[in-house]
Amino acid sequence: MSSNWGTELWDQFDNLEKHTSWGIDFLERYTKFVKERADIELSYAKQIRSLSKKYHPKRSREDESRYTWCLAFAATLRQLNEVAVQREELADNLNTQIVCELTRYTQELKTERKTHFQDGRRAQQHIESSWKQLESSKRRFERDCKEAERAQHVSDRIDLDNKTDGEKARQTAQQKQQAAEESRKDYVTSLNQFNQDQHQHYHTLVPVIYQRIQDMEERRIERICDAMRLSAEAERKVLPVVSRCLDAMMDAAESIQPRMDTRQVVEVYKSGFDPPGDVEFEDYSATMRRSISESSYLDNRTEGRRHSRKLWPFIRKNKLLTLLSSPRQPPPPPPTSPLPGGVNNSSQSPPLASREPITQRLNDLMTSGSRTRKQCLRSLKRGGSSPADCSHLPPEQRRKKLQTRINNINQEIQREREQRDALLKMREVYEQSPQMGDAGSLEPRLEEVKQSLQRLEDELRRHQAWLLEADSRLSDHSTRRQSGGCGLNSQATTPGSSSLKQLDNRSPASRESPDGSYTEDHSAELNFKSRSSEFDDEFDDEEPLPSIGTCKSLYPFQGQNEGTLSMVEGELLSVVEEDKGDGWTRVRRNLEEEGYVPTSYIKVFLDSSAKGYVQSSRLV
Repeated sequence: MSSNWGTELWDQFDNLEKHTSWGIDFLERYTKFVKERADIELSYAKQIRSLSKKYHPKRSREDESRYTWCLAFAATLRQLNEVAVQREELADNLNTQIVCELTRYTQELKTERKTHFQDGRRAQQHIESSWKQLESSKRRFERDCKEAERAQHVSDRIDLDNKTDGEKARQTAQQKQQAAEESRKDYVTSLNQFNQDQHQHYHTLVPVIYQRIQDMEERRIERICDAMRLSAEAERKVLPVVSRCLDAMMDAAESIQPRMDTRQVVEVYKSGFDPPGDVEFEDYSATMRRSISESSYLDNRTEGRRHSRKLWPFIRKNKLLTLLSSPRQPPPPPPTSPLPGGVNNSSQSPPLASREPITQRLNDLMTSGSRTRKQCLRSLKRGGSSPADCSHLPPEQRRKKLQTRINNINQEIQREREQRDALLKMREVYEQSPQMGDAGSLEPRLEEVKQSLQRLEDELRRHQAWLLEADSRLSDHSTRRQSGGCGLNSQATTPGSSSLKQLDNRSPASRESPDGSYTEDHSAELNFKSRSSEFDDEFDDEEPLPSIGTCKSLYPFQGQNEGTLSMVEGELLSVVEEDKGDGWTRVRRNLEEEGYVPTSYIKVFLDSSAKGYVQSSRLV
């Protein structure tokens, strides 16, 4: 079947005009579709990029670089961002390669279509004009023929009746016949011209014009085909990258290792401490059978040395709490006259509102969880910043921190050495070729690099020494733990001076609290030494201090502040720590209650051996 519009559709000019107009409308509609799709792709890319940025960590956290599930999620976000980049590229290709080109081509197509149909209308108007001329000559020829025939009939009838009138009628008939002959010639001429024009119109002009319109339509359809193919190719171009991103997301998901993450939690939070030992039975029946007198009270001093230790988290008030909660205000002056035993002397004791922040922190410590206790204990340090040797950390965490610092220092040393080698090579080149530069200009920089190297090497040796110390302590601690020689119960059962000797010779690792706080901070120990010389060695020990004498209360005292001890007039107490110049003396009652009382309220009787000890300690 022939597909030539000029021969097959010679009489469908109006339908062709409608069809081509609809084709251009379709082209504009497809262009709008591609543009809206590009906008959707661009909006999708922006939303994906915004989503990836929203859930990507603002700053690098050490925890997120340690666990596989955090690393996998970060990798997924990076690949999702790459998918957004590909979607943006797809939208850009759709806009530049399809939308812009189709918009320009649509304008050209409209102009070309207008030209072709204007030529078709002119050809149609010409054939219609020729047809009208033919019709006009035909009607004139018909009219003249009829008039000539009537004139001939009139001439024939008059000729029979009257010869004079017949001559006139014959002349009129001849004139009519001549006019009819001329009309016939015009009609024949117009007919020939119309037939010629009609043949040219339907066999030459219309086929050429319609063929051009057909070519235009085919080009339009082909351009739509190219646009669809380019759209698919643009999307296919980004699919391999998107596929690789999806594969990377799958690999990231497969890289998650739950067992490794749980082991990493152990590595991060392991403190290296031993679990607390068994709590020993404390026999209070012996104290109950003993009457309260001066002799029995003094006998309790020797029994106090055999008092069993309590574990750090469960002690009611250890020496750390007693030390830090001691009154810091001047003691009240003694009353001018003895007060009755039952009179409340709270106005003369340090006011409750004057409690120092350190006491408040100790109260928070005893009522909070282990993590908060760790922070409270670390906040007791003086000086603010952490020590350089990381001694404030638990042993396992200290070792890891030091190892990380050593690795960083080694990297810095490597960079400095590479820079030094480059400067040395440059100086050698300058010495061999002075025109390239002055070798002396590199000396300041070389000296600076050498000093930096020396500083880093010194720092590396210092950190290596700290790491060796931490490793040795961990090794000793592990050995004692396996052998069972460092348990809490084994130390608690050692009586008297042997227990004190063991406490003095303990390794720093044994001074660690079970909640994870590490107390081996030399700056903190020096700050607390003015309050207790044994704080750093007995942080988690409940072994009571030995009594250095006795005292007798001269006045009643009602201690309402934390760290003070209430007493009645005439009561006998054991002196644990002599007044150090602040007006307070530390005393004990029945091995259970211990606190500070005003020195002016008591009369102290020191043992002879204790006097010598106190004097020697003051000289030191």
